[in-house]
Amino acid sequence: MKILFKIMLLVILFNSLNLSNAIAQNKIKIGLLVPISGEFSEIGKSIVRSTLLATSKIDNPLIEIIPKDTESNPDITYERAKELQKIGVKIVIGPVFNKNLSRLEELSDMTFLSLTNKIIDNPKNIISAGINAGSQLNTIAKFQKDNELEKTIFLIPDKNYKNEINKAIKKSKIKTFKIHFYDSEPTKLTKQIEKITRYPQRKQNVIDEISRLKKSDDPNKEKKIKILEKKDTIGKINFDSIIIADFDESLKSITTSLIYTDVSPKKIYFITLNQWFDQSLIKETVYQPIYYPSINKENFDIFATSYIKKFDEYPNQLSFLSYDLIGLVYYLIYKNDWNIDDKIFLKKNKFKGKVGIFEIKDKKINHILNFYKIENNNIKKIF
Repeated sequence: MKILFKIMLLVILFNSLNLSNAIAQNKIKIGLLVPISGEFSEIGKSIVRSTLLATSKIDNPLIEIIPKDTESNPDITYERAKELQKIGVKIVIGPVFNKNLSRLEELSDMTFLSLTNKIIDNPKNIISAGINAGSQLNTIAKFQKDNELEKTIFLIPDKNYKNEINKAIKKSKIKTFKIHFYDSEPTKLTKQIEKITRYPQRKQNVIDEISRLKKSDDPNKEKKIKILEKKDTIGKINFDSIIIADFDESLKSITTSLIYTDVSPKKIYFITLNQWFDQSLIKETVYQPIYYPSINKENFDIFATSYIKKFDEYPNQLSFLSYDLIGLVYYLIYKNDWNIDDKIFLKKNKFKGKVGIFEIKDKKINHILNFYKIENNNIKKIF
């Protein structure tokens, strides 16, 4: 009887070991390359925490997230990626910054879902998962169509991302009346905006009209002159909307220059790129209304509430994106009969995440975004 009991214990133990080995072999290993130490450590830590929230939501014990610290250094990023490669990781979320992609092409059997929004000149095994310019411009194009905007001018700063924007314009459905590249240096900027908006001519129109009225026999000329003297300019602006591809203080400098040249957001549509939900823009009523494409705000607020409740800190915006990427990878592996390879990003698929809808095809990710208006200290969803 004792012998039989021992045999049964051995059988149970053997089966348990086999089951454990089977589970270990079938683990869905997802690498995470983020800056956990150094200057950008807060971003990295926020991303790690958001992936923990995502895996707890999916609630599948087979998912294993393996974070590695890039220290925001390309060479260290490469070494950490090789460590992931050695333990059989095929899919990695990260790196965060475009500069850290340089050596990853050498690891051709791995696919990296980088959080960058840049898509030009990336290695073949890098999929840009950030909110890229093409996704944003296609969303703006829908707004153009809905509002019958026919004369949209595009203002692009002479910065390192101008080629990215320019290429996205050519590939997107956006309608552009004219494209202007500008220098962000304040004195040069003002002169450029004056030229673009025909400010000197429109200002001169006021002087000329007052002079004409003074010489005229118009019985109401005194009244008309008083009205004109309160105006800075007269004359039509040759565009109905303006897209400003800028952010933070540079964006505010542009809008200030436009208002200075008597171009009002009350008459001309002011549109910009994804500003997430910048509180400083909400407070600046003089620039409103201003429109832009972005992620789903309602879902972001729900995510932020859960994150704060769990970690007692406000999440970084990129962590919201990484939260969705865990779900996206899990979904695509499931659709691929639980096979983990780069083919899952080749097939045409759609995934509805918290950020919005992900469209996947030919190792590219396109985001279907929402569109918002900031007005009267409030953010309103347009679509």
